[in-house]
Amino acid sequence: MDIRNKANRIRLFSFSTPQMRAFHFSWFAFHICFFGWFGIAPLMAVVREDLSLTQTQIGNTIIASVAITVIVRLLIGVLCDRLGPRKTYTGLLLVGSLPVMGIGLADSFETFLLARLAIGAIGASFVITQYHTTVMFAPNVVGTANATSAGWGNLGGGTTQILMPLIFSGLLMLGVSETLGWRLAMVVPGVVLFFTGIGYWFFTQDAPNGSFAELRARGELPEASGEYGAMSSFLSAAKDIRVWALFVVYGLCFGVELTINNIAAIYFFDHFELTLATAGLIAGLFGLMNIFARTLGGVLSDLFAKHGGLKGRVRWLFIALVCEGIALIAFSQMHVLSFAIGIMLVFSLFVQMAEGATFGVVPFINKKALGAVAGIVGAGGNVGAVLAAFLFRSESLTYQQGLFYLGLCVLMLAGSVLVVRFSDATEAEEAKAYQNALGEQTGAGALSLR
Repeated sequence: MDIRNKANRIRLFSFSTPQMRAFHFSWFAFHICFFGWFGIAPLMAVVREDLSLTQTQIGNTIIASVAITVIVRLLIGVLCDRLGPRKTYTGLLLVGSLPVMGIGLADSFETFLLARLAIGAIGASFVITQYHTTVMFAPNVVGTANATSAGWGNLGGGTTQILMPLIFSGLLMLGVSETLGWRLAMVVPGVVLFFTGIGYWFFTQDAPNGSFAELRARGELPEASGEYGAMSSFLSAAKDIRVWALFVVYGLCFGVELTINNIAAIYFFDHFELTLATAGLIAGLFGLMNIFARTLGGVLSDLFAKHGGLKGRVRWLFIALVCEGIALIAFSQMHVLSFAIGIMLVFSLFVQMAEGATFGVVPFINKKALGAVAGIVGAGGNVGAVLAAFLFRSESLTYQQGLFYLGLCVLMLAGSVLVVRFSDATEAEEAKAYQNALGEQTGAGALSLR
């Protein structure tokens, strides 16, 4: 996909260009999707009592919340190639708001499970976020743009851990019962999701030069048929072993983050005997690292590319994954609260840097099937979360044991990234594109506050 007039700088406080409007709306939309996706997680201690859920049943709801996203992410990437990110994101936000608001109608394990399954579809928003920033930004900053938009979106996993218990507490202060309180609290993210969808439709466009329909009408973008059709682009991506290597890699980082978002609050609540609000606050720190950690992973990916080309990006991703595995094993062995929090923050740093580094590589795998590649790799994150969730649904394993085994898996499978290689011709082509974008860049840096 050859998109013209991509931005070679990120001007954080600018909303005047279509590139920056796409940047800000995509990260905010993903942030709100995260808020709706995991809004119920910090309230699970209350839901557990209300619906009389066992650990196995809670584990099944965790699996449901991330399992459906695997399928939707595979489909959503193809829809981005065909319809464009603007239409795709708007539709997902509007439709996804309904089960978020409706989960409060659940009155049994079965209905609660179905609600979490339906809500999980909005997790596919990540693919659209990465797609939209990839078509808007040049090679010298695309790693930073992808990492920052996704990182600030993932930040929703942290803010929801902090804000949802506060919203719940506020409702209790108004005289609402706990049984009704958690149900009403979930209406808040649902309403915000709906209005964000309306804003996305009116304030963004697919590419720097207009919508995909306009680009195709002018002959600037191939029609979504034949070689560029949905099935062809998906098969082209699916036949590339590098795509599946990144599928595994993303499961080792984003899959782990999703798992922690689901269990952190109840883990600290039970293991360290904290209040719901305190446990939510500490769990929220894990997600709040996204405010800079994933961006740092993307920045370092771009810097490694400056000196080592595409091989440099792959090398940095491998380093981040190994450090993540070591930190996760260390976190699983913590029995003192202060030490557990400190190691959790180190662990969070490397998890999110690995995520940013992954999508510093994705844009260069197959430009003709960008949506399909992003969808498959993004789905890998959810497959990882589903598999990890089985460690935490068993009554015979403690959460600490589950975390330890998860850390071992990350270390053992980190070598998957070394399968990702590029031809000399591709290395030379991308090095030239990088230098051209760098040469066109004006001012002091890629990330600007102007």
